[in-house]
Amino acid sequence: MARLTSHPGRTLLLATTILSAGVALDACGTSGAVAQAREACVYVHRALRDYRASQEAALPSSQRAALASRAVATLLRGTPYAASATSIDGGWNPLMTTINEGERVPLRYLVASLTHLCAIADSPTPVL
Repeated sequence: MARLTSHPGRTLLLATTILSAGVALDACGTSGAVAQAREACVYVHRALRDYRASQEAALPSSQRAALASRAVATLLRGTPYAASATSIDGGWNPLMTTINEGERVPLRYLVASLTHLCAIADSPTPVL
């Protein structure tokens, strides 16, 4: 019967390979989450632009209401991307949750959080 012996160099090589693969896969997942968070933020930025436009006092109330409604609809279109980011990296849950709150909470209460979260997503070092 053949005996398997462990060679220190092979063991170290195997351990290093496994560790490197784990780090590489983690980095891929993180970059995928960031890409999805950034895509969600495209909708957030559009929604906030429409929301700010809806606050112009010079506009007729019907136009302000239409812009505000469009802002919420646009915000919610970012939900699938934020959910995907959260599925990859749970650290993006605040973004997904805040976007989803657009259905229940007036947008004026979410502007600061959405702006902050998307500033993080859009930064060169996006870490929540």
